[in-house]
Amino acid sequence: MHLRNKTALRVVTFLLLVGSVFAWAQTQPRQGTAAAASGSVQPTPLPSDVDPSDPALPVWMKPANLPPAPKTSTNTTPSGTTGNVPPNQQQPQQQTGQVTKGKEGFVFVARVQNVTLPVTVMDDRHHLVTNLQKNDFVVYEDGQPQQILECRREDIPVSIGILVDNSGSMREKRTAITKAVVNLVRASNPSDEVFVVNFNDEPYMDQDFTSNVSLMREALDRLDSRGGTALYDAVIASADHLAKAAKREKKVLLVVTDGEDNESRESLEQAIRSVQDENGPTIYTIGILGSEGKQRRAKRALEALSLQTGGVAFFPKNLEEVDEISQQVAHDIRNQYNLVYKPSSPKEGYHSLKVVAKASGRDLQVRTKSGYFSGQQQAAK
Repeated sequence: MHLRNKTALRVVTFLLLVGSVFAWAQTQPRQGTAAAASGSVQPTPLPSDVDPSDPALPVWMKPANLPPAPKTSTNTTPSGTTGNVPPNQQQPQQQTGQVTKGKEGFVFVARVQNVTLPVTVMDDRHHLVTNLQKNDFVVYEDGQPQQILECRREDIPVSIGILVDNSGSMREKRTAITKAVVNLVRASNPSDEVFVVNFNDEPYMDQDFTSNVSLMREALDRLDSRGGTALYDAVIASADHLAKAAKREKKVLLVVTDGEDNESRESLEQAIRSVQDENGPTIYTIGILGSEGKQRRAKRALEALSLQTGGVAFFPKNLEEVDEISQQVAHDIRNQYNLVYKPSSPKEGYHSLKVVAKASGRDLQVRTKSGYFSGQQQAAK
């Protein structure tokens, strides 16, 4: 996902200047880049007041006999690359595991400890039900009932990614969409953090996490309406950004588009897989699709993204409905239950989920994610 904002430009300029200074400095005491690549260059002697174990020191300045610094935790992105996650951005500990030996070396197999499910409950009139207790719920994992450890219904801050289609067909709709998204943010918890991604042929990060409504509006007003629709790539990149950088445990993606994906390198199945972990986001989608006959595939894709994650797919008949829908989404997010349980038979792989809510004399409908992947394997190199 490309960065496309003023802050990013300032950071890039600063890094280029710093890089130039380091490049000049490295040519002075050493024998050139070719020698460094061959490993023949000795580290530059350190000043007496510099701690040789400082992890901020460049590798070439560390003494040869110094043990390597501990590695930070890593997350595997949907595309298969691995990125470091700073300690202050890691999610709360939710896994344990064991090390086993495989064909390609030692493998760490992660095991889920506790699973947290955001759950929405509605009655037969589609009104939110907010007065249930722990004993009113039953959680089934792989068809087996689980012991619920906690049941909380509280308006907690959320990390939200706003994904807006910026293809050519959206140009005349952006004003109404910007208004709706801004109203959603204003109706949300004041401590929410939000980032904005505009996507056409590729996804662009136009505003990283912020609570500043003016910055969000500026990013939403950044029109570049042209090209196609790379929806799946935008979902994968945004889910990866949530996993690595979100400060809130609860995560949400809101997707607004008017057409079928026709540019992504990845598939719908890969996009769904990228959000199906035990702490993955709930996805709400708004499809401004026009003629249903021409947009069946687009509608099925948006429904699949929402259904699999416990969200809702909306298909407004006109732009006037988008603002009402956005505020409905904000209300839905702020009135969910969080059910916490420890799986009775933890194992690696996919686990199906079903939650049932009971109340005397009431027919209740429960919405939550349909399942999650509990383990991942990383070969030790």
